[in-house]
Amino acid sequence: MKKLCKYGTHRVIEPVGILPQAAFKIDSTPVCYDNECLIEVDTLNIDSASFHQIKEACNQDVDLMKEMILGIVKKQGKMQNPVTKSGGMLIGTVKEVGKDFSGKDLKPGVKLATLVSLSLTPLHIEEIISINITNEQVKIKGQAVLFDSGIYAVIPDDLDEKFVLAALDVAGAPAQVRKLAKLNNTVFIIGANGKSGMLCALEAKNQVGPNGKVIGLVRKQNQVELLESLNLFDTIIVESATNSIEVYEALSAVTNGELADLTINVVNTENTEMTSILCTKELGTVYFFSMATSFTKAALGAEGIGKDITMIIGNGYTKDHAKITLEILRGNQQLFELFMSRYA
Repeated sequence: MKKLCKYGTHRVIEPVGILPQAAFKIDSTPVCYDNECLIEVDTLNIDSASFHQIKEACNQDVDLMKEMILGIVKKQGKMQNPVTKSGGMLIGTVKEVGKDFSGKDLKPGVKLATLVSLSLTPLHIEEIISINITNEQVKIKGQAVLFDSGIYAVIPDDLDEKFVLAALDVAGAPAQVRKLAKLNNTVFIIGANGKSGMLCALEAKNQVGPNGKVIGLVRKQNQVELLESLNLFDTIIVESATNSIEVYEALSAVTNGELADLTINVVNTENTEMTSILCTKELGTVYFFSMATSFTKAALGAEGIGKDITMIIGNGYTKDHAKITLEILRGNQQLFELFMSRYA
């Protein structure tokens, strides 16, 4: 046995010497080493960009989607979409805890959600039981390994576990918005109708105050009514996020040419980098939470139009992000009930 590493390098098969997320293949043997936690998995929450790509590639055929997911996991030892390179997270029950594992609150039988990506989590799937094509959740029979460095959240007794899974899958986004949005800012959210978009909007509303503005972008007119009923946005623009000039002109019109102090990109499709950059005012900030983001397109695109802005990669972790996100949801009954109806 290799020397155990808190970051899981002892599980890396190919190429040797790098960490599990960057590795092509890892060892997913469902045994618990001394510094690991072994989990009996109930549900995978595939991240939005990955699930969208799989669904489109399989023409929304659930059986083909099952085959594709099983093939990815068998080949790589983890659920890392080879196109988007992203994963998701899982919910399950602790099966075994290694003697040197640092999470002392875990013991067999505890229900938890992992807060680290499936793209680095050793995963062994015995069977895919079902796929919910509308909420990105995949019910399986299988096991996963949490490394000693891995973060997690014990499921609160008073909340439905699948509701918690859906919320915590995007917990990094609203928690980061709490740090980034300032009083009186104009915040523009690209992908406003998704779960991360709505959570970000709610937290942005809390931060910008009555004189600030939260503006959302959706692709279809039929998505507007729900968002208006939730009262999360001051204005909603209907346009494809890939139509950069059209979105820029629409945002410019509703902000009297001021544009956004902070742009949050949580849309799950490619080629929206320039929309985010164009819509952000000089010296403003873009927060790319979408896993469909291309660093190259963003960096060279901003340079190409001479835009001096701060661009932040959406780190899925920030201190207390799980606690913050559940707190945000508990504080808004309408959004809480919507999440319950969609994901519980």
